[in-house]
Amino acid sequence: MAIEWYPGHMKKAKEQIAELLPSINVVIEVLDARLPRSSANPLLAELRRHKPCIKVLNKNDLADPVVTRAWVQYFEAETGVRALPLESRQRSQAGQLTKLCLALAPHRGKPGKPLRAMVIGIPNVGKSTLINTLAGRRIARIGDKPAITTSQQQIDLRNGIILSDTPGVLWPVLTDQDGAYRLAASGAIGDRAIDYADVGHFAADFLLRRYPQALLERYTLPSLPETAMAVLEAIGQRRGCLGPGGEIAYQRAGEVLLRDLRGGKLGRISLEDPTDPVNEVVADVDSDASSEL
Repeated sequence: MAIEWYPGHMKKAKEQIAELLPSINVVIEVLDARLPRSSANPLLAELRRHKPCIKVLNKNDLADPVVTRAWVQYFEAETGVRALPLESRQRSQAGQLTKLCLALAPHRGKPGKPLRAMVIGIPNVGKSTLINTLAGRRIARIGDKPAITTSQQQIDLRNGIILSDTPGVLWPVLTDQDGAYRLAASGAIGDRAIDYADVGHFAADFLLRRYPQALLERYTLPSLPETAMAVLEAIGQRRGCLGPGGEIAYQRAGEVLLRDLRGGKLGRISLEDPTDPVNEVVADVDSDASSEL
């Protein structure tokens, strides 16, 4: 099945980002460390242009550390880009972000000349959690479902930095379906827009190829199944995901696998690395404001 998900408020968010960018000194793009390429919106890259950018690889505690190091090297090969792996709930780690912002805009962050940073990213990558951690208090609404932040706000961190928070933005049509499936597996796309059996099959196939030992250990399997369907069947048997007549309930088995994957129960797993083939993605940037930047 094709995965598409574009809540109505996201068009407004795109317009807000384009309107605010001229006054912004540093762009903070929050990515999911498990899938940095798929969670990087090409629309945002076009709007940002040459602004200094920090790629925050959030949920670093869930990602494969070897793969994350490769992503840091990959991003920092770009001009004006720095990459920072962190876990947004950890204040000591988030503090590194403020230092990096000031380093990228050394003439700002002084009395009368605040450094203005914009936090952007797709839904459910942890933008609101990061902002709350930086501010030291609850400012942005947090939830475990995507599309929680629905309006723009500014937050004075009282350290010379003013943050602009924006709603999460996905591109209107997810033309890269491999990337769409990774997003769905990670939880970035609303569950009502996905089929658990279908996305679970995708995740099972990926884990068979990249992290087979994780499947064996998590579900105490005597041997590695040969196919993704067999993985779901084994999970269904082990977790009691059975329907009438003892048949495997693939929707429930897929949900079990995805919840374990998202919650780190399978270990630290990255869903893509910089050497993976890149599918062509076309972003619809139809915004008059963006054309003026």
